[in-house]
Amino acid sequence: MPTLGEERLEALANELERAGIVFRELSPMADTGLAHDHVWIHRGNGDWVARLPKQSQMNLAPADNLAYEAACYERASQGGHVPRLHDVLNTSDVLPRGGLLVDAVDGRLASLPQDLPRIAETLASLHRLPLPDDPAPLLAPADPWRAMCEEVERQAQWLERADLSCEATSRIRDELTALPVELPDTMRCLISFDTHPGNFLIDARGRAVLVDLEKCRYGLPGIDLAYTSLYTSTTWDLNSQAVLSLDEVVAFYRRWQASMGESPSTETLVACRRATWLWSLTWCAKWRAQHLQAKDMYQRGEDWSAELTDPAVIEHVRDRVEHYVSLPIIDRVQDELQHLGASL
Repeated sequence: MPTLGEERLEALANELERAGIVFRELSPMADTGLAHDHVWIHRGNGDWVARLPKQSQMNLAPADNLAYEAACYERASQGGHVPRLHDVLNTSDVLPRGGLLVDAVDGRLASLPQDLPRIAETLASLHRLPLPDDPAPLLAPADPWRAMCEEVERQAQWLERADLSCEATSRIRDELTALPVELPDTMRCLISFDTHPGNFLIDARGRAVLVDLEKCRYGLPGIDLAYTSLYTSTTWDLNSQAVLSLDEVVAFYRRWQASMGESPSTETLVACRRATWLWSLTWCAKWRAQHLQAKDMYQRGEDWSAELTDPAVIEHVRDRVEHYVSLPIIDRVQDELQHLGASL
């Protein structure tokens, strides 16, 4: 499914009409990601975007995944920097994974480092939201640090099947072993868990709007800060690539701290950055091992098969994965981590 076909577009139009949603035109958007197709819904009185899942990055069944994504938007939009959710298209024969209808954001891609202050404020608006009495269906582990380490370790099981160099695998294993068992403080809040700069648009009001939410959870804010500013994130998206200096990373963290008014310790923030980097590297190993598998015809959950996505996107992901697990880039990130703690 490299592009959104006419059959799927017609299915979406029929589902919108069945739901009583009036629209003028549907425009498929460029296939730039591994998890969703997107369609711009021209309505004349505030456009929407249909997010049509290709798979579940949370490894959930289609209906459960749809409910999870809906909760992500409902919770996160309360901070004012996330598109509002308007409706949910339930799973059906014509849309096996359903869809979400959210605000369309007419804006430009974030540019780094210029837009980092805006992004820091957006993250703070998310992280300041009060914890709900009932976090379900979003993940809310009692010990978010242990949960993060366990998730990284589960992905690390793919290292030996990813055909990496022996030295790269050994270096990643050493970093995994070096993660602390506990943190000195574990401030918990709503986090996106997917804040690479390509997921932000700068709207007409100058706000950084976080447009892609599907993995939210109640966890450690340092994970979002890391995910935004790590080398493996800032060089991921073709249209917003940047290599940040240590001073720029420090300024980003400090802007977030000023917007929050309170902050975890430097030790905790650096540990979260290391763990997030290792999450990215072990995800690379998993993708490297899985993407040539056949598409999951039963659409049960997570599915990284190349059949679901435009070949150009797959080639881009392959290039990034090979780059990030190379020894020079492992050296680069290790060096940054060593110096960050002394600078924050």
